[in-house]
Amino acid sequence: MKVTISKMCMGDRNCNDLCPAMFKYDEDQLLSTVQLDPVPDHLKEVVRQAAAECGADAITIEE
Repeated sequence: MKVTISKMCMGDRNCNDLCPAMFKYDEDQLLSTVQLDPVPDHLKEVVRQAAAECGADAITIEE
């Protein structure tokens, strides 16, 4: 699984709160970034949850 965050990110940090091991907030760009590629197996469900809850639909998952 690969995950990306588009420039549509609103910077609400929900993904960071759900999965800080996977997502990090970039204070300079005011958006979240992906920390791991590919997504480790033990984080896949929470990454799916973060994508589903993203208000801007900025998180894309490639299975």
